Amino acid sequence: MTPWLTVVGIGEDGFSGLGKQARRALLGASRIIGSPRQLALLPRCIGAERQDWPSPFSLAPVLALRGEPVCVLASGDPMFFGVGASLARQVPAAEMQVLSMPSCCALAAARLGWPLQDVQVVSVVARPLATLNAQLSSGQRLLVLSNDGDSPAAIAALLRERGFGPSRLHVLEHLGGAAERHLCGTADDWPHSEIAALNLVAIECLISPNALPLSRVPGLPDSAFRHDGQLTKRDVRAITLARLAPQPGELLWDVGAGCGSIGIEWMRAHPACRTLAIEADESRQGFIEHNRDVLGVPGLQLVRGKAPDALAELERPDAVFIGGGVTREGVLPLCWERLRPGGRLVANAVTLQSELALAHFREQHGGELTRIHVAQAQPLGAFDTWRQALPITVLDVVKPLDA
Repeated sequence: MTPWLTVVGIGEDGFSGLGKQARRALLGASRIIGSPRQLALLPRCIGAERQDWPSPFSLAPVLALRGEPVCVLASGDPMFFGVGASLARQVPAAEMQVLSMPSCCALAAARLGWPLQDVQVVSVVARPLATLNAQLSSGQRLLVLSNDGDSPAAIAALLRERGFGPSRLHVLEHLGGAAERHLCGTADDWPHSEIAALNLVAIECLISPNALPLSRVPGLPDSAFRHDGQLTKRDVRAITLARLAPQPGELLWDVGAGCGSIGIEWMRAHPACRTLAIEADESRQGFIEHNRDVLGVPGLQLVRGKAPDALAELERPDAVFIGGGVTREGVLPLCWERLRPGGRLVANAVTLQSELALAHFREQHGGELTRIHVAQAQPLGAFDTWRQALPITVLDVVKPLDA
């Protein structure tokens, strides 16, 4: 099949910077769809009808023209955080060709002398700025796709707030065009206020001497979370997440989420991991919303309600953690029923009654029971002694593939 749709990556140098194949596609198109800025880069000799993207954005105008010779304009590489990736989910590969230009990240890496494979790319285009928080570590280089001209100052403020004030920022405007500009400064003393809407922010992350770095390995300090005491403590949390074994793209139900610590660390394990945090207490819901942003996983979804009623219509999970409520009638059976085959269920118990419920569940469905004892050295007069925390019983069970 001859492709009817051509996605053309276009740079700041406009039509003159395009290759022959891209020029030929634009000259032969009946309709060209793009942003006003991109359409303005085309010369008058292009006779096709020009059409702006609708607001709110939708692919419907393109899909409605299936079979006609249509071109879509995109900035740089259309398959890199671009419209080409969105169209590829809707249009078969045989019906579409993509003609790429260097992405803004490729151009930025070239200007800065940064090996692109060693750089983490983050987009805050129509995304929460808090997404950056999960990527901050001293020595890390970040390329951030800005939402608008206000993004650099907002990024500098976020870095200061998170203890990364010494970080060096580079703002690159209009990469690849005649108006290209490179601005520098630190987050602590960001001097630039007038920034073009089309910009990219490069960050060399440096942490303040008195700030606490946060590892991506499960088991963050308890102090990293705002909570009222309903928190799976650090050592138990690390063991629990090892049992849950997050994999890229998997969905976790965090049932009785408390302050959200398990679901948050699940999502920090990989950018594609997802969490539904189910919590009925309003004050703890506020803790979850605060903690998910501060720790860089604003995509965590809060489900306001009590299990099992709040679980009925939720997307089926790949893993379930029950930190509280195992004795509540219907919670364990429903979580097991909705869990995908091959998924993991992990439940923690502190009381005798909840431990008994896990033992009965294990008799029916198998799995492992583990008792965790954690003691910390604390002062006793002029000496130190061990202070034993309440023991935790952990149920870890995998649902059979044929279940």
